[in-house]
Amino acid sequence: MFRLKAALRSGKTLSARWSAALVAPAALVGLLVADAALADVRTAVVPKRIIYPGEEIQAGQLEVVEVTNPNIVKGFAESISDVNGLITKRTLLPGRVILVSALREPFLVNRGTTVQMVFDDGSLVIRTNGTPLQDAAVGELIRVRNKDSGVIVSGTVMADGTVHVVAK
Repeated sequence: MFRLKAALRSGKTLSARWSAALVAPAALVGLLVADAALADVRTAVVPKRIIYPGEEIQAGQLEVVEVTNPNIVKGFAESISDVNGLITKRTLLPGRVILVSALREPFLVNRGTTVQMVFDDGSLVIRTNGTPLQDAAVGELIRVRNKDSGVIVSGTVMADGTVHVVAK
């Protein structure tokens, strides 16, 4: 009681204006945190029907749902554009999240077809036909059999469908 009277006489207490000025920002921060919690709604992509391995995923087969489980496994697709046009590696069940690890890019080169093999070593460029020994997407390293000599070489699949041969 005595300290309060002494503080009042010396004018060292906070005025009502200053108290309000300190309380208002604290209230705003509280509102922003609450708003951020509401805005942190996560979504997931789930199939509407069973999608079997090897099928290409189309947007019409999918729907976006809100994630309500805070302990859900990481690495699932959050938007349809993330998975549209990809190929499934395993069966996807309706209502279950789609893990990105269960998808792959479509094959650009198919086993048994004819592809152009290119060896480029500066000024020396060799082009010939070959037969891929496995399916592959862009950027994958595959083995290809030269149609003329029968020699099997390794190469990287390029976006234009050619296989750039790796020098040994």
